[in-house]
Amino acid sequence: MPWLWAGWAWQAAALVVDIGGVGASAPGARFGVGPALSLTVWLVLTVAMLEGRWLPLAALRRPMALAAGLGVALAWALPGQAHHASSPWAPVHWALGLASYGLVGTAVLHAWLMQRAERHLRDAATAASPGLPLLRLERLTFQFVAASVLVLGAALVLGAGFSAKWQWDHKTVFAVLSWSVLAGLWLGRWRLGWRGRQAARWLYVGSALLLLSYAGSRFVLQVLLGRTV
Repeated sequence: MPWLWAGWAWQAAALVVDIGGVGASAPGARFGVGPALSLTVWLVLTVAMLEGRWLPLAALRRPMALAAGLGVALAWALPGQAHHASSPWAPVHWALGLASYGLVGTAVLHAWLMQRAERHLRDAATAASPGLPLLRLERLTFQFVAASVLVLGAALVLGAGFSAKWQWDHKTVFAVLSWSVLAGLWLGRWRLGWRGRQAARWLYVGSALLLLSYAGSRFVLQVLLGRTV
């Protein structure tokens, strides 16, 4: 596993160089769709690698290594652009938004592992082999969902209350829709006991909406239309 940690460190260094604007013609921090997606992958990998000490995640090592390489490629192919804070709270808003991406991505990973564990239990041919702990995965999934609801909600409140550039564009609408779906999932779990495939579907929809909110809109503007944002 040391080579996996080496890849993790390599991706972290690539993010520092890109976001920090190291070697750029204009000084200052930069950000964009590439660093956002790369940082999301890096955060998910960080949690997965730490949890690998308690959960049998050996089968994920190769996909995680590929994901780390993809994250580095994204940061290189879609470099960030210089951003100027419109208020003192803007950096906090950005940090919370990125944290929500990482939390939702981690919840999606755990939901996928949870569904895999469910299939493992139903499969009589593999019932005797050790599998992932289903109840622990389910508990972790909803803990990350609850954290993402709180963090994304805080990001939306800060953006609406303190950003001079706040507007109801498609990015904001998708973010609010994502928060609504994730909050509905959390309430459904709390009040109605949602679990399994039903809960995973809600989570996948909420994560897709969140992906469209920032990364999707920035990809269209920066890559397809070639605009600076």
